[in-house]
Amino acid sequence: MPESPPASVLFVCVHNAGRSQMAAGFLRHLAGDRVEVRSAGSLPGDQVNPAAVAAMAELGIDISGQKPKVLTPEAARASDYIITMGCGDACPYFPGKTYLDWVLEDPAGQGVEAVRPIRDEIRTLVADLVAEIGAKATGERGRPVPTDPAPPGRG
Repeated sequence: MPESPPASVLFVCVHNAGRSQMAAGFLRHLAGDRVEVRSAGSLPGDQVNPAAVAAMAELGIDISGQKPKVLTPEAARASDYIITMGCGDACPYFPGKTYLDWVLEDPAGQGVEAVRPIRDEIRTLVADLVAEIGAKATGERGRPVPTDPAPPGRG
């Protein structure tokens, strides 16, 4: 029996410079090639937040080579999971996707001391996501099945 393609996840926040980059870094670290990882922003910044880079480096995860990317409909269409982190109405909605909205403080303009608790909360959420993706992959044969009919605030 052929192996199904890996699940794909798109993390979206406003600047794609902090929360979404940390989440993508954790997912790459925890899931490896078992999950395809994307991140984007509704108004991408010029660079990844240095405090986010430093906070992740403390855990041995290097996100320093990442660049903020603009959110495109193509990236959303290509993803099984779309995880929003404060991008508001700019986040696209496509039927058949699993949407999760993570309410997280924005690390923009904050030092590494303030970013650590945000990083740790993201790590917990990503670990739970990895478990959910794994459970769906082993329990349903194939790609994850969407669970939410509409993203938060759009139903």
